[in-house]
Amino acid sequence: MRAAYIQTFGGPEAVQIGQLEKPAPKHGEVLVRIKASALNHLDVWVRKGRPGAEIKQAHVLGSDAAGLVEQLGEGVEGLAPGDEVVINAGVSCMQCGWCKRGDHSECPKFRLLGFQLPGTHAEYIVVPAVNVAHKPLHLSWPEAAALPLAHLTAWHMLFPRARFRVGETVLIHGIGGGVALAALQIVKMTGGKAIVTSGSDEKLARAKELGAAHGINYKTEPKVAEKVRELTGGRGADIAFDTVGAPTFPISFEAVRRGGRIVTCGVTGGRETTVNLQLLYWNHISLIGSTMGSLEDFQCLLSAVGMAHLRPVVDRVYKLEQYAEAVQRMEAGAQFGKIVLDVDA
Repeated sequence: MRAAYIQTFGGPEAVQIGQLEKPAPKHGEVLVRIKASALNHLDVWVRKGRPGAEIKQAHVLGSDAAGLVEQLGEGVEGLAPGDEVVINAGVSCMQCGWCKRGDHSECPKFRLLGFQLPGTHAEYIVVPAVNVAHKPLHLSWPEAAALPLAHLTAWHMLFPRARFRVGETVLIHGIGGGVALAALQIVKMTGGKAIVTSGSDEKLARAKELGAAHGINYKTEPKVAEKVRELTGGRGADIAFDTVGAPTFPISFEAVRRGGRIVTCGVTGGRETTVNLQLLYWNHISLIGSTMGSLEDFQCLLSAVGMAHLRPVVDRVYKLEQYAEAVQRMEAGAQFGKIVLDVDA
């Protein structure tokens, strides 16, 4: 099968496009023929050698995908060859106490496709049957591939973690990336108000077309927190939604209201920062970390996407052989939405 893989850690030149052995499903697993897969910053971190990543022979990159069920392993029910499915990248043991109570991403053995497990930038992948779900009918293959990781991450951040409620105001840093755009779509879909930031007026304009209430260009208006308070009548945002990391943390602490919540899932701008503990305790601020989501989150997300006919924002679609060009665009931060690979030969 054709695949994008690495045999050593390094720069973009470490990624190879070539033929690997087609996998076969075991008990409880399914073989999926991938139609499209989507890029994430995790691809870059794994390629560079993020702690926890291992290369045994050839490690296939990629965490997001949609495709067709090709073959069922023994004991699999509820699926059939030819079913159109999307793949949940988070794999848990399904046996521990965390899994049994539904907190799958807190499982001590939690792993991600493309990180600790073979990834989705290939023509075929084997995954546990519980990690596939029927594709919402209104989505194209690129849209379906763009959905799982970003939208599941945003859903889990907003609802189980930050306890988002209808009518609340959410500050979303760095609009243009997949998770930030997913948050904007979900907030808008569920009756909230989104204030977004970017260094690009073009991205802010497109975000407003998607339903953002306000956009702040942090390059021309550097006092972002003051602007957020102005836009909220002096009160501050209910939630600061952060995928950036170090540069935006101080802003979030100044921008949220008393009793506000800061929820974070990423460190594309840097992983180390300082925290003003006085602001934290005096203003009753909750600082919340989040990774992926549960199987229940995934099903709730797919149900909401189907009912609302939500469509993930796709920036560009490249052929698998154009992986180097695709990842270069993502690393440059030039995208607005998800970058997708057309894997189907």
